Amino acid sequence: QVQLVESWGGLVQAGGSLRLSCAASGSTFSTYVMGWFRQAPGKDREFVAAINRHGDSPRYADSVKGRSTISRDNAKSTVYLKMNSLKPEDTAVYYCAGRLALKVAPIGSGSHYDYWGQGTQVTVSS
Repeated sequence: QVQLVESWGGLVQAGGSLRLSCAASGSTFSTYVMGWFRQAPGKDREFVAAINRHGDSPRYADSVKGRSTISRDNAKSTVYLKMNSLKPEDTAVYYCAGRLALKVAPIGSGSHYDYWGQGTQVTVSS
């Protein structure tokens, strides 16, 4: 069982930056693909970014590509999402999620992730 805890969401002005963190419990963090998803009020959950267990080959949604960087520190069992040039449409609850790297599934498909954090609110004011 893996527990995920997100932190460092908050209120930021448009154009600003945030770095979200997600700390994982357990000793098997390096065997997991890690992703970030978000859900805005009244909208479906959507993929934001994901990274493989080695920390390379990141993937991004088109909506955040060029403005965001996903990274991980396996020694700290933590995954990060740095977001720059934030827009009001980035306002959402952000969730980190994990799944075993051995699972053959699209990296951006939330339905294939097994573990989820409780979410952290990001609000971008105009």
